[in-house]
Amino acid sequence: MSFVVVIPARYASTRLPGKPLSMIAGKTMLQHVWERAKTSQASRVVVATDDSRIASVCAEFDAECLMTNPDHASGTDRLAEVAKQLALSDDQIVVNVQGDEPLIPAKVIDQVAQNLAREETASIATLCEAISDVSVLCDPNAVKVVFDERGKALYFSRASIPWPRDYAWESVEMPAGQWFRHIGLYAYRAAFLSRYTQWQPASMETTESLEQLRALYKGEGIHVEPACEPVPGGIDTPEDLQRVRRQFGDLSTHATMINTAAVTKTASE
Repeated sequence: MSFVVVIPARYASTRLPGKPLSMIAGKTMLQHVWERAKTSQASRVVVATDDSRIASVCAEFDAECLMTNPDHASGTDRLAEVAKQLALSDDQIVVNVQGDEPLIPAKVIDQVAQNLAREETASIATLCEAISDVSVLCDPNAVKVVFDERGKALYFSRASIPWPRDYAWESVEMPAGQWFRHIGLYAYRAAFLSRYTQWQPASMETTESLEQLRALYKGEGIHVEPACEPVPGGIDTPEDLQRVRRQFGDLSTHATMINTAAVTKTASE
């Protein structure tokens, strides 16, 4: 199986301007994402941007970068332009890895691509994780997904779905496998990306501010599966950035401890 990873990277973020170029442990956020993607099984990793500052930084760490139209309404539209620029075949699998996920595991990138390759009737594959915290369930920033026994998505929402009719949230129990948070990692076929750009936004898409609902509205199949590894949250706010910087500090400390222990062990031998 062959797939291409595309990392959309916009400079103009409302809550965190210049987000892809934010520094984390001596590297830009974007470089961390690119390095994670490069350790996946992708045959090619491409950054798609509309800003020359991001393109210049990509050149510094030898990342392939394509300039795209600054007027795209969504990341999916940007991916469609990349697929066209690269002249990808209709059945080529393209994985959209968000540029604000510096801790994304490479295994989940491979997982979502493999799922789409296996599910021939699906136009999109994506991932989810079980929700065990009521505060996450009630958070509109955490997108929920429901799917059938075959893994076909039924609906995505910012609301708490399915809704427990007969009891209050403060007393709700959280049985395993009842609620799932959507993880915003997507695999598409290039032909689907071309179709998507020709459709007008669906009313439920604009109401929920979830572009994947346009595909459901058009009857396209979306395959959903729990992620094979935990996927840390992305970076949307300055608070998120500080949290991830602390995590990278912990990771660096852990790596130093392991290396020191290995050197000590070798010296003692």
